[in-house]
Amino acid sequence: MLIRDASMVIGNQIVDGDLRVYDSKIYSVAPGGGLESEPGELVIDASGLHLLPGAIDPHVHFREPGQPEKEDLESGSRAAAAGGITSFLDMPNNIPNATNRSTLEVKIATAAKKAVTHHGFFIGATKDNVEDLQSIEGMDGVCGIKVFMGSSTGDLLVHKQKDLENIFENTGGIIATHAEDEIRLQSRWPEFEHRTDIGAHAEYRDVECAFIATKRAAALANDYDHRLHIVHLTSKVEADWLTKNKGDLITTEVCTQHLTFDHNDVEERGVRALMNPPIRYGEDKETLWKRLKDGTIDCVVTDHAPHTLQSKAVGFPKAPAGMPGVETSLPLMLTHAMNGRCSVQEVVKWMCEGPAKVYGIQNKGSLIEGYDGDLTLVDLETKRTITDADTWTRVGWTPYDGMQLIGWPMYTIVDGKIVHRREEGGPLKGTAVASPGSVGRPLRFR
Repeated sequence: MLIRDASMVIGNQIVDGDLRVYDSKIYSVAPGGGLESEPGELVIDASGLHLLPGAIDPHVHFREPGQPEKEDLESGSRAAAAGGITSFLDMPNNIPNATNRSTLEVKIATAAKKAVTHHGFFIGATKDNVEDLQSIEGMDGVCGIKVFMGSSTGDLLVHKQKDLENIFENTGGIIATHAEDEIRLQSRWPEFEHRTDIGAHAEYRDVECAFIATKRAAALANDYDHRLHIVHLTSKVEADWLTKNKGDLITTEVCTQHLTFDHNDVEERGVRALMNPPIRYGEDKETLWKRLKDGTIDCVVTDHAPHTLQSKAVGFPKAPAGMPGVETSLPLMLTHAMNGRCSVQEVVKWMCEGPAKVYGIQNKGSLIEGYDGDLTLVDLETKRTITDADTWTRVGWTPYDGMQLIGWPMYTIVDGKIVHRREEGGPLKGTAVASPGSVGRPLRFR
């Protein structure tokens, strides 16, 4: 494949030129262009488009096995490809939960038959599965251990100190933690259980609830010299504290929705904007942007967690928390860039380079010769309005319904093969090109 006349995002620069992919790898990067096409080569005229490395979403819930009416590995992977995401890391709260080697082997085998992007999976920690956590160290396709310190699915809750210490002391790799304090959640519930206004959600699952758990997880990482990744950071207090206390062992992430919405949007959009930890207040959103730009926060993710609109329709507080987002995250962040919040190069840093660095994903996240041929060509000139009907996620809706976004991927390319594309002036949903399982592989982690 030869991509000609693209505006290529290389490091902190945007340079016009050509790029060739051969045998699934980036073979040549030519600022200024001049590459000649070879016989049988697919040539893409990228005039007017920006060429980015394929984005990596290291925090998705694709619901397989157990809840195919919400998502499975094919529909989730299709949605990711439609959004310019060429690799994803999937969470373990399934039915059954992915808490041992055999359940992970099933997920990896299923992805091989269904996915159209690269894929990796977390193993879920429980209070008594340390031997299972040890058994998957170094396994292709397994990116790390997920610890839910606050209420979650089934037995995926680890909040007692002795159990957390056992996990941090006796496992390797990276621990990714959902940091909310279970004891505080339980103690505060009687005060809020009668509330039906959605504003109660952020009051109940308050900043202190998150901050207690974040500090506790950081102390465990430092005590046991263990790599820790704090998922979906939401508050000013946590972000500012991490600026001074993060150290070399700890990384963190922020969701696109926490950079885009605040409590006013939650009031307007209702249960579509309901998630855990909650979308908070204006000062939290502004501080998350500051800490992202100063490097305290390492990457931008979605926490893509689809639920059907039927299940959401029961209203707060019974509606499930979570929202889809994997196919809108890159256009959303590029829209922020075009509106002056950040640069296109920073978006690449946070959504391509950052996840690859945090999880040690080899040969991904940059336009470098020898790296994998995972690419997306985006249109930064045309604004399009996203609606529920434009989505690939199985639940068929988006919290961004009605918003104008720019930066839609015109081509999404995995290992040098087109997996999704859009036509200029054509339907925003675009066309799925690759057949299930025809491209994509288990990721390898350093």
